[in-house]
Order: sequence, then structure tokens, then C-alpha cells
Amino acid sequence: MSHLSELLRDRPIVQAPMAGGGSTPELVDAVWRGGGTGFLAAGYLAPEKVEEQVASVRARGVAAFGVNVFVPGPPADPAVVAAYREELIAEAERHGTEVGRPVHDDDAWDAKIDLLERLAVPVVSFTFGCPDGNVLRRLQEAGSAIVVTATTVDEALMAVARGADGVCVQGVEAGGHRASFDPTRGADRPTLELVAAVASAVEVPVIGAGGIMRGRDVAAVLEAGASAAQLGTAFLRCPESGARLDHKLALVDPDFTETALTWAFTGRPARGLVNRFITEHPKAPHAYPEVHHMTRPLRAAAAQSADTGGMALWAGEGFREATDDPATEVVTRLRREAVAAGARI
Repeated sequence: MSHLSELLRDRPIVQAPMAGGGSTPELVDAVWRGGGTGFLAAGYLAPEKVEEQVASVRARGVAAFGVNVFVPGPPADPAVVAAYREELIAEAERHGTEVGRPVHDDDAWDAKIDLLERLAVPVVSFTFGCPDGNVLRRLQEAGSAIVVTATTVDEALMAVARGADGVCVQGVEAGGHRASFDPTRGADRPTLELVAAVASAVEVPVIGAGGIMRGRDVAAVLEAGASAAQLGTAFLRCPESGARLDHKLALVDPDFTETALTWAFTGRPARGLVNRFITEHPKAPHAYPEVHHMTRPLRAAAAQSADTGGMALWAGEGFREATDDPATEVVTRLRREAVAAGARI
């Protein structure tokens, strides 16, 4: 849709959807006031909560924003899940709780699609796959532009073939979950290389994501062929972010020195600060969302006791450059620095 191109041209700094609490209506509003485009994250939320957050964003006068949805996948091998459950018992005992049930669900997929069709939000983006073209058309006919997150050229081409208005290209440096359609396949190209490859293969707007922390990074991804740059970790420490305080503090804690991709917390590859839990579970299975549900009470207990060694501390490779400035100031600074680095925005 043309309005996606116009939106990204006017507001090329995009705040990534951060499921699990990072994205909030307050953050989306602050990013908008700074001249950027913010995203709510529908992942893990009940449809009623998504509707509440959309209403909150609209009540603040935000004219353009997005909502991201997780695309459900197939069930995992029960035997593999059961074996990992046994491995998690020691962690449960550590916190005086129990391992969660390995539920396979679709995160209220149908209800969320119905809701977003009714709400007609400006942009709907998808992660973990590309929905059927009929789903995309329903949302487009309601007035939404569609963005599909991709980690390979083939994924981007599939998204465009099914009717996506744009693609968000996620390099391996990105924090949080990898958006790979098939989580068992390696998709490890760096952001700038992947953006350039996808931008030359598709004729829709490309949003570059992964390891972007400063204006010079924004300028570089735009130079590589992207229409916009998406940042998540850069906003995690902002006061408007819903990330837990311990998570925010960990980003500047000298005890945390690097990030790694791990399957340990959710059964899908995700990048976070290397801590005890990641180190103790190096061979966690591909089993999402079963593993996510099994570790949920463990992560909650760790957070309750401020045990950052047992928390999922999602972060991109450039995490040390995250600041605790208000999000409006972060966007303003990014735009200023990008222009100084040669970007025309």
C-alpha cells in the first residue's frame, strides 16, 4: 500500500515490537512524538489486552503505528519436549516452583486476526512466518498495510508473493526472537548484507533491523537499500519501555559482557545477554511454544527474586549503547545523527 511508503519516508525510525512487556502505548506515543513509528506487540497478550492497548494509543492522538502478531507453527515432538522438561526440574526446584505444562497453542491467532480486521490499525506486521494471502487481503481491505519480518531473501520473496506491502529484514545481530519462518534452519546473515540482498530482490519497502543503535547505523542501513531502520534494544532502557527494571539494569551491568542466540527459554532462537540459564542449557530443543510455556513459571520466579541469571534478558549485539533517555529524545537524536552521517531523512 502506498501509505506504508509514505509513512516510512516521513518517519524512517521504527521502534520494534517487543513482546513480553517491552512495547507499551506510552513507548509508541513517545516514539511518534519524536518523529518515529512505534509498534505494539500482540504476542503473548489476550486479544482484549491488545484492543485495550490500541485504544490507548489512539486516545493519545497517534495517527500511525503498527501491531505485530506471531504466526503459529506446528507442534513439537513430544519426546523431545519431555526430555527437556526433565532438564528444567532443577531450575524449578531452585526457585521453589514447578515446570510449566508444555502446551502447544496458536496465541489466539484467529481472534487476533478478527480483532485487527475490525480495528483497522495502520500497519500489521507478522513474525515467525507469512500468513496465507487471504489473511493479508482481509487486513488490507480493512485499511492496514502489511509488513512481514524475514531473515532470508527467500522468505522476503515469499512474503511479497503472498501480497505483503513491505518486509522487515532482520539481521543476525538483532535482539529477541529470530523471525525465521523455519527456526531449525540457520539464517545468520548480518543486517547490512541481508538488507542489500533483499532490497535488490523485491520492489516493496524494506525495513532494516538488527544491531542498529546509533544514527550512523540508521544511515548505513538506509544506504544499503532500506526505506527505514528498526530498533528494539535502543529503546529498552527508555522510561516508557515496559521492560523490567532488572532487565534494564542488566544492559549496563559489567557482569554481562556478550549476547548469544539461545533456544533455552522459548524453544525458538532468540538473542539475549549470556547468563546462567543460557549457559546451563546449551542444547535446548526447537520446540515453540511448548518450551516457552514450560519456562514461564521459572522465568517469573527468577524475576520475582531478582535473579537475572534465570531471566530472559533479550538484547541485540549493540546493547551497551542503549541509554535511559526518554524515547522521544532517542528518536530525535537518531535522526540528527543519521543526517550528520549523510542520510537524507
